[in-house]
Amino acid sequence: MVERVSTRPTKADVARLANVSTATVSYVLNNSPGRRISTETKAAVRRAAEQLGYRPNLAARSLAVGASGVVLFVVPRWISDNLLTEVGSRLTSALLQHGIVLSMQFETQDNRNVIAAITDLNPIAVTSVFPLTGAVADVVTEAGIPQIHLGGPDPEGFGSLSMGVGAMRVGHLVDRGHRRLGFALSGSAGLDSLGRYWLAGARGAAAERGLPEISVATLADDGSDAADIVARWVGEGVTAVLAQSDEMGFVVLHGIRRAGLRCPQDLAVIGVNTGLLGGVSAPALTSVAFDAGVIVEVAARAFSSALAVPIGKAPIVNNAEEQPLYSLVIRESA
Repeated sequence: MVERVSTRPTKADVARLANVSTATVSYVLNNSPGRRISTETKAAVRRAAEQLGYRPNLAARSLAVGASGVVLFVVPRWISDNLLTEVGSRLTSALLQHGIVLSMQFETQDNRNVIAAITDLNPIAVTSVFPLTGAVADVVTEAGIPQIHLGGPDPEGFGSLSMGVGAMRVGHLVDRGHRRLGFALSGSAGLDSLGRYWLAGARGAAAERGLPEISVATLADDGSDAADIVARWVGEGVTAVLAQSDEMGFVVLHGIRRAGLRCPQDLAVIGVNTGLLGGVSAPALTSVAFDAGVIVEVAARAFSSALAVPIGKAPIVNNAEEQPLYSLVIRESA
């Protein structure tokens, strides 16, 4: 006896169950404008689709109009932990339910691979952590492809993420009595965008609180100049340093030890995007943690708006009390 393998329900199956045409099914599920369809018929189609577990194949629909059904996710060169990997994995699953394929392209020195992917794959949208710049931005703009910035000032996305995180970090340090702050940038050219992004938020938060200008320094990733820079900060009266990442926070901690100083007594340190190692550094690093699940929910809302398809759960309100996107992890360093 051959076991029959169940197949994915089709638009025709929905049409038969709802007793309507396949065209009507398309109009209803795609929310096509300019079609006079009764409320009862719309309800019948949606009930049938839900009963059968039917999911519109957005990829096929996109191919019909010359697009690929692919969303391009430009991954920054500074990825060094599992947050973006987790977000990418969950977002892949959410989009795949609607026939959308998430294709990750990693930034390179000249980004030729990203430009080639945009021109060759013909994506229906491009997403990234930060707003695209340079030749990549020019290609996307010229092609008229929607851009969804997961960390940018997008009202359908996360709002001004850097400002919110900056306010949280600076506010914590001020509450601990610090007013003269430093900021640790990475000396790696590939990390420039990350450093500028978090620095902008820190500067904005410091200005709002009437603090002196933040003392910014660029440190070698191997910590070779960390002790000298830490000593200079302390000599300037800096009592706390915001690092552009947890990794750079570890470099500052290394400099404090090499300079014969103590943390947080002589210089406090706070990171961002906390990872597993933050809890075992010496001292344990205070940082900001992000919730991958909430990031995906908010990203799904942004995709739903940009692509005009219902992706993921119903639209959510990013309420800091009910669904915090990020939270402060207080440890020993600040």
